Amino acid sequence: MNAISKLMRPTSVAVIGASADAAKTSGRPVAYLRKHGFDGDIYPVNPRYDSIDGLPCYPDVASLPHAPDVGIVLLGAERAHLAVRDLASRGTSAAIVLASGYAEIGEEGARRQAQLIEAAGSMRLLGPNTIGLVNLTDRITLSASGALETDAFTVGGIGVVSQSGGILGSLLSRAAARGIGLSKLVSTSNEADLDMADFVDYLVDDDSTSVIALYMEGLRHPDRFRRAALRAAAAGKPVVVFKIGRSESGARSAVSHTGALAGSDRMYDALFSNVGVIRAQTFSDLLDIPHALATGRRLGGRRVAILTSTGGAGTLVTDSLGMSDFETPPPDEATAAKLRALQSGDHAVLDRNPIDVTLAGLEPALLRGAIGALLDSPAYDAIVVIVGSSGLAMPDLMAGAIRDSLPGSDKPVMAFVSPHAPEITRLLNEQGVPAFVSPESVTSALAAMWQHGQYLPHTLSGNERHAEAQVDVSDLPAGSLNEAQAKALFARFDVTAVREFVVTNANEAESAARELGNKVVLKLLSNTITHKSDVGGVAVGVTADSIGARLDRMRDDVETATGLSAHAFLVQEMVAGGTELLLGLHRDPLGTALLLGMGGVTAELFKDTTMRLLSADAPLSRDDAHQMIRELKTWPLLDGYRGRPRADIDALVTAIVAFARMAVRLGGRIVEAEINPLFVLPAGQGVRAADGVAVLASEAHEG
Repeated sequence: MNAISKLMRPTSVAVIGASADAAKTSGRPVAYLRKHGFDGDIYPVNPRYDSIDGLPCYPDVASLPHAPDVGIVLLGAERAHLAVRDLASRGTSAAIVLASGYAEIGEEGARRQAQLIEAAGSMRLLGPNTIGLVNLTDRITLSASGALETDAFTVGGIGVVSQSGGILGSLLSRAAARGIGLSKLVSTSNEADLDMADFVDYLVDDDSTSVIALYMEGLRHPDRFRRAALRAAAAGKPVVVFKIGRSESGARSAVSHTGALAGSDRMYDALFSNVGVIRAQTFSDLLDIPHALATGRRLGGRRVAILTSTGGAGTLVTDSLGMSDFETPPPDEATAAKLRALQSGDHAVLDRNPIDVTLAGLEPALLRGAIGALLDSPAYDAIVVIVGSSGLAMPDLMAGAIRDSLPGSDKPVMAFVSPHAPEITRLLNEQGVPAFVSPESVTSALAAMWQHGQYLPHTLSGNERHAEAQVDVSDLPAGSLNEAQAKALFARFDVTAVREFVVTNANEAESAARELGNKVVLKLLSNTITHKSDVGGVAVGVTADSIGARLDRMRDDVETATGLSAHAFLVQEMVAGGTELLLGLHRDPLGTALLLGMGGVTAELFKDTTMRLLSADAPLSRDDAHQMIRELKTWPLLDGYRGRPRADIDALVTAIVAFARMAVRLGGRIVEAEINPLFVLPAGQGVRAADGVAVLASEAHEG
């Protein structure tokens, strides 16, 4: 048994700094261990007591009868490292440090945290600044959370890992109140040693956990998290994360549009999408979604039957589902006939959706029969039962009627409890029927079930692997490349650029213009000025006769705007008849992301973009690129919208895959890269990179 397994299921626990006063934080761990039925050895350690709660109390760690599996350290930050050192010396597998005052407070705290890590040696650490962990499956409470004052908890299949101690207590108490079953809960907090990825990895192998829920502030080790999440996906265990920090004040300054569009929160979205993690949009979703997923039922389509005894509540659910592209079709004729055969009077409306069985809350047999008919129907993929006020009169029968309908079908069945009825909500949840108190929660749960069913781990076909050819990048300079250099780099990976010439004076410009055609584009060429149009460095539709004078004026405009001299220019062919897209790369601590979106000068205004996080072990495939293109709101413009020529989608896919291959090949050297605009020409005519940005790190900083 490894150290994390012993931490989660210890046979002996030492509580360092234990108090005899159970009302104090330092008195809670011993009290909770006993209250909730821990059947192992408990060793309170405090030189001021001979016994605590009938247990012998030891003056120090050295006096313990043997090395405990786990030590809970309740001492302050100034002394905690001493207890950690003593536990490590005795051979303890893991220590839980509750004290705050470490890296979260600044430089002095960081020094204390380093001291703590040094003291632990090879012993594993949870925390510091943690509230501990709770193993409900095995009745082990290694925590001081006040949520453990609750007498009983519903044990189930949801494992929780939180980077906040307070949130762990919040989820524990909310789940208990609603009858939602949890398996393990861990607060990782400062993550001086053990982090979120370690516990995701543990829960993947935990037979009592079927869904993993995460409260995330940030990732210290993205690669470790990525590997753990992929293991969860391979094991069929959904991972649901509520990631805070969505309201970042703005993207950091960047030389490309991509840097501004790819904020850190969007990078997390890209990571989650890559590894099959479901992102909860609200805090309540962090329990609601895992609870629905823990049923193990699969959503095979997006058609939902709504069975209601209250019209208004049915409309609420219908409207919410419709906003998320779920369908609520009426019953097929055979199902409608079955439903009509159930009614004993003329009060029920059973041939439309929502299916209104007024007063059915007082007729469990009718409700049971209606649910069974809908589960058998080929017209529906999921059933939502509305529990109205009539259900308050007989909650047990209402819950039982829904529960009894579950065997024999693997379609999702869930309930929307319309009145304020905590007892019915808890009863349904305890009986395996996910029950929600808002229509939006019903929609979120179904959307998550659909997303989980749609995720497929990334694979490349043999042909695509064979196409991977090495490109020499040994001669590339460091720093910001000028536009011509950037497009030359992209061309090495087979991304075609517009025809162009580098010129330095009016005569060269005129000669280039006559070579390229009647009208051309004139641009400033600079390694330091990226947004050329902002300083007067771009002129479109320039003729060969006027280009000399226009170049001289551009030189003056740029110097006036920036104080820098303009020494070189680009003369480019004009591209007509194409759709402008943006294709970019952005690197941050989470990795390198590929961004595709509407291009041109309005890219940051409309923000019609989609992203993928790239990795060497899962290169972007042509199927991935196709999917990205179709995710854009402007996809119809590429697909022949209102008589437009259909764009060369195959060539666009090739360019996207090539650009992603460049990112993987350059690895840590690529800081930013962008083509904007990338003209996508009509079918059969290809794509053209009309502008390019690239920023490269030196070899010394690779990775």
